[in-house]
Amino acid sequence: MPIKRIEVRERVMTRNDELAAAVRHTLEEAGVPAFNLVSSPGSGKTRLLEQTLADLGDELRMAVVTGDVQTSNDAERLARHTDRLVQAVVTNGACHLDARQVGEALAELDLGETDLLFIENVGNLVCPASWDLGEAEKVVLFSVTEGEDKPVKYPKMFEKASTAVITKTDLLPYVPFDLNRARRFLHETNPDLRVILVSALGGAGLEHWYDYLRSRVNVARAERRSLHTA
Repeated sequence: MPIKRIEVRERVMTRNDELAAAVRHTLEEAGVPAFNLVSSPGSGKTRLLEQTLADLGDELRMAVVTGDVQTSNDAERLARHTDRLVQAVVTNGACHLDARQVGEALAELDLGETDLLFIENVGNLVCPASWDLGEAEKVVLFSVTEGEDKPVKYPKMFEKASTAVITKTDLLPYVPFDLNRARRFLHETNPDLRVILVSALGGAGLEHWYDYLRSRVNVARAERRSLHTA
């Protein structure tokens, strides 16, 4: 019986990777970078996306797919800040999104009218680390209220991410969070990790986040032009 469970999991993961490769190809052909936002619950993913949509909505055409265990609350919050389609995936108990769900969501999008796709994954630092969604990059968030040792407690997620966003920095004067220690843990886990500090509520650091998004959109556009002129 244990061997059978492992074989089933391997087949499921293999099929997911095949679907993720198809999603990635579709997005690269369209020149649309996708960011898989991952974190523990309550780290501020939705709040950061709300502010991003409000501030950059006139500059970048952003699409959003949200994953939640039981409700579409996050999607409803985000839809207030954009007139573009925000798609909710309710996983009915599953602790992560998978590539099939993202592929189905893409079918509802006009990628020709999209500059950037956000995938807001289920709040969990374990399950989503193993599931490729076809994204260009994983972006892991953790807040100053969670403690500095998140990267060493959940190393796989931070190893697979390209960028770590430390959120809720407006609370630093009020919580025992050692920023230097957090940075050390981040770079011990992943020396190449880009680190951005933000307060979506107060606005600190958001321009660094926005510059990062703009640069990735520009790179994707250049890669698409190169792909279609080669």
